[in-house]
Amino acid sequence: MMKKIGLICLFGLILFSANAQKKYAYPMPEYTPTAGNLEAREEFQDMKFGMFIHWGVYSILADGEWVMLLKKIQKDNYSRLADFFNPQEFNAEEWVKIAKDAGMKYITITSRHHDSFSMFDTDASDFNIVDATPYGKDPLKELAEACKKEGIKLNFYYSLLDWRRDDYKDGKKGDEEAWNKYVGFMKAQLTELLTNYGEVGCIWFDGHWDQKEANWHYDEIYSLIHKLSPNTLIANNHHIQPIPGDDVQTFERDLPGENHGGFNHGVEVSQLPLESCATMAGKWGYSIYDKKFKSTKQLIHFLVKAAGKNGNLLLNVGPMPNGKIQPEFVDTLGEVGEWTSKYGESIYGTRGNVVGSQDWGGTITKKDKTLYVHVLEAPSEPYIFISEFTEKIASATSFDGKTKVKFKQMKEGTFLYPGKDFDASIDGIIKLKLK
Repeated sequence: MMKKIGLICLFGLILFSANAQKKYAYPMPEYTPTAGNLEAREEFQDMKFGMFIHWGVYSILADGEWVMLLKKIQKDNYSRLADFFNPQEFNAEEWVKIAKDAGMKYITITSRHHDSFSMFDTDASDFNIVDATPYGKDPLKELAEACKKEGIKLNFYYSLLDWRRDDYKDGKKGDEEAWNKYVGFMKAQLTELLTNYGEVGCIWFDGHWDQKEANWHYDEIYSLIHKLSPNTLIANNHHIQPIPGDDVQTFERDLPGENHGGFNHGVEVSQLPLESCATMAGKWGYSIYDKKFKSTKQLIHFLVKAAGKNGNLLLNVGPMPNGKIQPEFVDTLGEVGEWTSKYGESIYGTRGNVVGSQDWGGTITKKDKTLYVHVLEAPSEPYIFISEFTEKIASATSFDGKTKVKFKQMKEGTFLYPGKDFDASIDGIIKLKLK
């Protein structure tokens, strides 16, 4: 019996420890968002669709953004890549046009990834695109100007971890002086990003998971961001519960509340604005070996389901080392853009969480008194049953409003009868007007 009790206690301790790891262990100052910050959150939720861009010297090796670590490339050898990085085909306006034509409302680009290479003009490190490459120009400056011109919000991804810097490596081993030096380096770069590129929509952190128990000095880093740019949102891909100061909760390769990718175990969905980030193929950075291209239909379904769960979709491209976005991505984004240009009303400015999972594989988005029922699989029955949906419907029509859809409401839910010509090959949308 004592052995059994001991095992139960041990199991409970393991569960407690697992849950404890899902929260940041260090004190944070009380955070009250400014009115401008709250407006920025609303705007973020309205935008629904953004372009993620992973681009850096790793693109030269054409094997993804983790190639330095996975191929065990030494620091000095990796540094030589900068000598070959000369993206003469980069055109910021072209990138922004691709995003805008796809229906994307914001861009989040890697300012510095885990390999330590900075994709902007920085005084805090010589290992950057201006000082270390023959290209010698700042692409983020050009991108900021192009985004402002086209009304696209620009966000900066920023890596917390660093595979190249000694202060990070020594700090990870317990050297407090080195760790403080590294935190100071990050604060210097974040200051540059928030003061030299105009209005920044969001700082998107990544890499917390490399040191789950570390004191990342978020109290200092977050306070710095809020001081320099109070309206700038903070998203942190930390895979734990939101930290005081977070403005956006992000989910890597998954929809809010799901854990197919294994990154969100034990993480509960908060009341913050939500975002799912996903790749168009397999890897985030350019890979010449990557063949796992997602179809237009898959990407539209991801966008629709994210909106149905009250979140955004941040969809990634990994540009080639010459600065061009690979044609497979451009073609698919063009097809997604054809869909968003026609059906964007059912996505932009909507809110989700109207219903839970449904047998017909779809979801519902809502804007004021209008509901959009997204049917993502052709129904096997002549009706669609929305379980536990009892809000009073005034009318039901096809998306274009030209065809009336019969409906019947009961205490168990609502039946919709879309008719034999109903097309759900990609996304059949029924528009409901509530009383």
